[in-house]
Amino acid sequence: MKRICLLALLMQAFFFLSSAYAQQKISILGDSYSTYGGYVTPSTNLCWYNGTDGGDKSDKNDVKSVEETWWHRLAQEHGYQLDVNNSYSGSTVCCTGYRKNDYSDRAFITRILNLGNPDIILVFGGTNDSWAGVPIGEFQYADWTKKDLYRFRPAFAYLLDALIRLYPSATIYSITNSELSAEVTNSMDEICRHYQITNIRLHDIEKQWGHPSVKGMESICEQVWEALKR
Repeated sequence: MKRICLLALLMQAFFFLSSAYAQQKISILGDSYSTYGGYVTPSTNLCWYNGTDGGDKSDKNDVKSVEETWWHRLAQEHGYQLDVNNSYSGSTVCCTGYRKNDYSDRAFITRILNLGNPDIILVFGGTNDSWAGVPIGEFQYADWTKKDLYRFRPAFAYLLDALIRLYPSATIYSITNSELSAEVTNSMDEICRHYQITNIRLHDIEKQWGHPSVKGMESICEQVWEALKR
């Protein structure tokens, strides 16, 4: 009888912990790597995968279903619930975009208020800042002006600072793409250390037309999971 009661208690504890874990909600703040048409919020965000932003190049990428994306894999394989995926193709962290255009309407720092109520926030940015060659700026951790936010380092620090304040109960992770400029990669490392935020530096990501293939998506999922499970 004692063994039966003990077994029942252990099973109860297991199911309680399993259900609590499964209820963890993830929100994503990203760029094209995290898009898939019909699965981003707001729906007007440009999408590279299953969208119009990639043109014929995205048609040549072998990711053909949302189930093949890194974030959908992560949620399905490890029991997370996706809260909000606020990803926008071509977006930069800072307000400077390609050809030095003003990207204030799509910048990461502009979209921080629309992430729902997550337990975990995954910030996957910096790729377009690197590709577009935006001004790098200086390390700055307070007293930002609008002008400061057109440079990468001040904008990335502002982004993390704001997320910490806006979502105090969430755990924040930064994800850094492989093959970015040394300035952007090292700056993300340094700023994450300042805020004591884990920076997941990706490596060996297979890409087609600059974007993760199915194999690349699988690798991103695995590397992000390695960080989350710790």
